[in-house]
Amino acid sequence: MANVTDLQTKYSKLAQEYSKLRAQNQVLKKAVVDEQANCVSLKDQLKQRDQSLRKQEQEMDSLSFRNQQLAKRVELLQEELAVCEAKGKKGKNKGDSPSQHALETKNVFDEDLQKKIEENERLHIQFYEADELHKRQEAQLRARLQELEREAEQHQDAVNGLNTKYTDTIERLHSDKARLELKTQTMEREAQECRMRAEDCQQQLRRCQTELSRQVKQSSSVIQEKVPFNDTSEYLSPRLPSYRGPGLKARDVVGQALSFIQDLVAALLNFHSYTEQRVHIYPRDSSIEPISALNQKFSQYLHENAAYVRPLEESFLQLHQSITEDTVTVLETVVKLKSFADHFSSYVQFLKKILPYQLKSLEEECEAPLCTAALTAKNQELHGDMKRVTSMFEKLQNYINVLALPSKLASTSAVFTQLAGCLHSLHDAIKEMSKHYNQKAGLEQELPTVTQKLLTTSECLLGSLGSLTSSTGKIATFFSNNLDFFTSPAYSPKGSTVALSPLQAETMLANKKKASAYISAIKKPRPQSVPYSEALSNRRILTSSTESREGLTQQVQQSLEKIARLEQEKEHWLLEAQLGKVRLEKENQRIADLEAQLAAALGGSLAAQSAAAGTLTRPWKDENPDESREQLIKTHYMARVGELTTQLQISDSKAVHFHSECRALAKRLAIAEKSRESLSEDVKRANQNITRLQDELTTTKRSYEDQLSMMSDHLCSMNETLSKQREEIDTLKLGSKGNAKKNKGR
Repeated sequence: MANVTDLQTKYSKLAQEYSKLRAQNQVLKKAVVDEQANCVSLKDQLKQRDQSLRKQEQEMDSLSFRNQQLAKRVELLQEELAVCEAKGKKGKNKGDSPSQHALETKNVFDEDLQKKIEENERLHIQFYEADELHKRQEAQLRARLQELEREAEQHQDAVNGLNTKYTDTIERLHSDKARLELKTQTMEREAQECRMRAEDCQQQLRRCQTELSRQVKQSSSVIQEKVPFNDTSEYLSPRLPSYRGPGLKARDVVGQALSFIQDLVAALLNFHSYTEQRVHIYPRDSSIEPISALNQKFSQYLHENAAYVRPLEESFLQLHQSITEDTVTVLETVVKLKSFADHFSSYVQFLKKILPYQLKSLEEECEAPLCTAALTAKNQELHGDMKRVTSMFEKLQNYINVLALPSKLASTSAVFTQLAGCLHSLHDAIKEMSKHYNQKAGLEQELPTVTQKLLTTSECLLGSLGSLTSSTGKIATFFSNNLDFFTSPAYSPKGSTVALSPLQAETMLANKKKASAYISAIKKPRPQSVPYSEALSNRRILTSSTESREGLTQQVQQSLEKIARLEQEKEHWLLEAQLGKVRLEKENQRIADLEAQLAAALGGSLAAQSAAAGTLTRPWKDENPDESREQLIKTHYMARVGELTTQLQISDSKAVHFHSECRALAKRLAIAEKSRESLSEDVKRANQNITRLQDELTTTKRSYEDQLSMMSDHLCSMNETLSKQREEIDTLKLGSKGNAKKNKGR
């Protein structure tokens, strides 16, 4: 299951990275579309400038044609003037009237010519200026167009690279998803098999518990009837009459409740702390801009949560320490419950104090510009969940205060029953709030402006809510399971239905102490048996020496195998000895036959035969070379067997030693592997942090580059505006100069 959790965590991180990259891709697409639109508009402007240039060229052509016409007319007029002058010289004698008329005509033509020359000069100047301006604008626009085309190519390359990267990421995520689904199905099957085996084990456990309870009852009855003393301690103590004293049971129950209260306190501290961090991050980041006064006050109150949550654990710990085996544990005698109730009331007051700020903070999140309709709906659901959780804590406060009252209640069981139901309602409310927070975090991850800091804080907040849900569920289940103990009478003798008062129970405990002290004071010889503490220590030593027991078991197994091998060798050598004995008898018989044949062949006297026989047999009986040779061989092989046995024992001891060393080295290797895995995980996390920081650096760099490009565009537009203004000023100056020249000519 831990592998499944890790895989799900990795898959959620990959999904978050994919959503962030998808948001960046959308921003880049938008930037590319804007640049393409800007490029199209610049192309349109270039077309308009080309059209105006062509129009001005046409005007220049028409002006040049008109200038040629005027030049021809001037030439004609000059010719006519020359003709007129010649005629005037010839007709000088005729009178002054024709010459005066010709002079007036000449003046008119001269004035007309002067005007045409000035107009032609002015047109040439305007044409030259317009041509220069057009060339400059065309060069600027061409340079701008090349730059925009280059930027568009760069953006297109970036978009293509991102699309390729996103495609690879999507394919990898799909493959990871398929692999995770297969692993999930496999683990589900394994979990189902484990559940079936667990059910079988539970059934066997029930049967064993039933059998053991039956045996315990039978043994208890035998002990109560037959055994007058209890020798489970080092000193003998009397077996006093038993009673249903809830001292140990109450201490055990309160100890279990203490562990649950500690988990609840840790979850509440984490929840309030991460809520405070979220207030400083969303909807406004306090590191960039100041947060609202409402959130500042809310953060200040949340910062004080430890002063209200920590006393809950401390007061309950004091309650647990006040309950011992020798005390009377009923509601009237548990005075530390009042302290716990007071601290719980102060924490509920703290929740009521921060509730309006929580609700107003959610409303402020709804008023944020990037808050969608789905987020608004989730905030409204959380609005109701927080109210419900606070009301459940108020109900718990009322029930705990009722139980902590000094007066004896008539319906204590009803209060405990209502308290158990309230705990289940609190668990359901917190579970619902955790579900809505999870859905809200999923919606916030899809926002384009979400930061890594907000994502991390949301994950921590969801983790604290999960632990809070788990701890409240454990408390509710624990209280429901022990409801019979809470509602049962406090003290009663065995076999009696009348409950004892706390004073009577305390008197019974005092009498028990006196009886135990009296019996212990009697000096009696100690039994010749192992003391209980020594037996426990021996048992501890035996149970802790698992490796030694395994080594001894292995040595015993090897010794048994060696004994079996030696038995086989023993049987083999016994057979060989029997065969050798048979061969020896045959040889002796053959030698006797040969001696008889030799005696018959010689045919000598009996004395000679006896002397010869004595001569032949004496060396055999005296020296006996076969027997001495067999003894030497036997001695040699026995020494060899002893030597081999010693070497084998040494080898076995070395093998056992090496085996134990190998096991120790294997354990060290496992520990080193675990440390290596933890270090590799740390390296992976460090690499992930480096990658995240590089992404943030790239995003910041890109935003700065966008701002610089916007500033450069703004400066270009300002320069164009200034150039237009200068051109208008120059045009107006030229117009004023032309008007002044015209006035002078007139």
